[in-house]
Amino acid sequence: MKVGLFIPCYINAIYPKVGVASYKLLKSLGVDVDYPLDQTCCGQPMANAGFENESIRLAQQFDEKFKDYDYIVGPSASCVAFVRDNYGRLMKKENHVCTSDGKIYDLCEFIHDVVKPSHLAAKFPHKVSLQNSCHGVRLLNLSSASELNIPYYNKLRDLLSLVEGIEILEPERPDECCGFGGMFAIEEDAVSVCMGEDKVRRHMNTGAEYIVGADSSCLMHLEGVIKREKSPIKTIHIVEILASQL
Repeated sequence: MKVGLFIPCYINAIYPKVGVASYKLLKSLGVDVDYPLDQTCCGQPMANAGFENESIRLAQQFDEKFKDYDYIVGPSASCVAFVRDNYGRLMKKENHVCTSDGKIYDLCEFIHDVVKPSHLAAKFPHKVSLQNSCHGVRLLNLSSASELNIPYYNKLRDLLSLVEGIEILEPERPDECCGFGGMFAIEEDAVSVCMGEDKVRRHMNTGAEYIVGADSSCLMHLEGVIKREKSPIKTIHIVEILASQL
């Protein structure tokens, strides 16, 4: 299988090490992975801000860029969910049949559900607290949503359990929103900050050294709270742990 690695624009600009770790991790698992050059934004910010039509051109460009791959894999639940849930509808407006929405996966989702490794060459001797993003939980099913009252599962926890030396913890209200929400953090900044502060406090109450998640946007929001309050905890993307020895 041929995999195209999709690195969202904000990861490319702010957290490039997450993109590098994603590539290294997939290669280490024997995946035939390629990184198509000249990638751009998936269009989610425009659509979320009420300018959905301006995201159509970006969707078409994305679809063309990744058309020859069997899978598209990206380390961002929110961006992956936007492509999967909206591209088909957006491109239909231009009479274009989307090929991306049915083959795109979040990186953790792809490794857990498709690659299914039994071990990883990773070592991380630290306590971590799981950050479950709203998109990951409720749109990509990376973990069980508490409001559904279904048996517990968490694909991030499953993957982290393959890492040597790690201690995995979970905060109170494990799937409650961190408060980022894209444009919400700008339009309702006071509420967003309060939610972020609550979330950081719950993660700290676990005794963890790191907050670990699969969505850099959530981690970025929490990192802002941590730096402002000078809190004794750090954030890290899950792929950086899974690729820690590569």
